[in-house]
Formats: sequence, structure tokens, C-alpha cells
Amino acid sequence: MNLQSLSPPAADPALESTLSAVESRLASLGDALRARDAVAIDRHATELHSALARAVDHFTDAARSGPVPPVLRRRLASASGQVAAQRESLARATAALDRAIEVLMPREVPGLYAPHGGTDRSLMGGSIQA
Repeated sequence: MNLQSLSPPAADPALESTLSAVESRLASLGDALRARDAVAIDRHATELHSALARAVDHFTDAARSGPVPPVLRRRLASASGQVAAQRESLARATAALDRAIEVLMPREVPGLYAPHGGTDRSLMGGSIQA
């Protein structure tokens, strides 16, 4: 048995590069989210989407030709977890924004208010109108 068969498979430079691009774009998106920079968020999210698509293609091809090195699989799993965490964070922020908008601009309840303010007395029984 030679020593090369005991060592882990060498990382494919294309996989390494693809995964590094995903990690870099994740970091950039995280920075943009913390800065609340909508333009940067949109740009980095688009770049991350493209990088993830390339990574999935490269890792799928690599898995067909043999095992993917464990270190790269762990890094890909970590990146996937970061994507899920950012998605959850955005969902919570969106829900909080929706609640704030609802407080500031409640939906009209039919029959409760007249178009010009006040109550619409014609819908409320027992009132006398002159």
C-alpha cells in the first residue's frame, strides 16, 4: 500500500475557485445587509445566485467523477448554512417591516369609517339623523 492512497484526494482547483467565489459573495452580501444598502444587497444577491449555480454545476460534475474532498464538502455545507441563515434573517426583517406598515397604515374595516373620517352613522343602528 503506498502513502498516496492513504492521503485525502487533492482539491480540484476549479472546485476551490468556485467555492471561494461563493464564500466571497456571501461575505459581501452579509456586509451589504448589515449596512442596509439596498442597491448593494440587490447586486450581491444576484452575484451570489450566479456563483451558487456555478458551484452546484461544478460540484455535481465532480461528484460524478469521484468523491469530493471532505474539506470542500464541509465548506459547501457551511456556505449553504450561511445562505439559509441570511434567508431567515431577511424573512424576519420583511415580517417586521410588514407589521410596522400595518400599524402605520391599517387596512380599512368596511363600514367602520366613512370616506371623510368619523363613523358612517347610516351603518350603525339607532341613530337619528336630521
